[in-house]
Amino acid sequence: MTVHAVPGRADKSDEKSLDRLTALSDGIFAISMTLLVLDIHVTAGLDAADFRRMAHDLLPKIGAYALSFGILAGIWRDHRRILQLTRRTDGLCMRLTLASLGVIALVPFPTTMLSEYASQPLAVALYATTMVIINLLQLAALITSGCRPHRRGPASGHYRFNVVTDLSTTALVFAATVPIAYISTTAAIWTWLALIPARMALARHGRWQSRRNTADSPRP
Repeated sequence: MTVHAVPGRADKSDEKSLDRLTALSDGIFAISMTLLVLDIHVTAGLDAADFRRMAHDLLPKIGAYALSFGILAGIWRDHRRILQLTRRTDGLCMRLTLASLGVIALVPFPTTMLSEYASQPLAVALYATTMVIINLLQLAALITSGCRPHRRGPASGHYRFNVVTDLSTTALVFAATVPIAYISTTAAIWTWLALIPARMALARHGRWQSRRNTADSPRP
């Protein structure tokens, strides 16, 4: 005897699974972003000279924190956009999403390496490789997730294209900085810094394009 799943129950199950995945994702992002600040601490009882020296030594840590926080914020935004497009969260899509969250939880480690050894090519390459893996896993999760029925159509196509473009561009830029790091770590890091406003510009363009497509879509 074959038991057929009831469509309504299947849809509700998918929605609950997606809600749980969203809650888990938000929690992991929040923890990872919070852990970034733990390397920034002030020693008590310093005289004026030691305080100035300590403040100067903290600058690389603050810079690494700001860089990783900005990048993680962009990754979180892309992750939420992927979940908005997701039709199902089981099987391969779920495994890819969990894998990306596992690497995201690891981001404080390469951030610490970068803040302590920014002049070392291996530390810079490790940071870049981590970001490449995250973006590729998210891209794979988007491709395997399908698309919600109510998200289909011209507007959905442009929205999905913008997410794919954002993830692909970010992965390519970070991948390109891996060999650059062995030539100049400074050039690699400045390339990452330039990526943040570029992603913001792409996001604004994507929102404008989505609003335009929605306005141009024929109403029933």
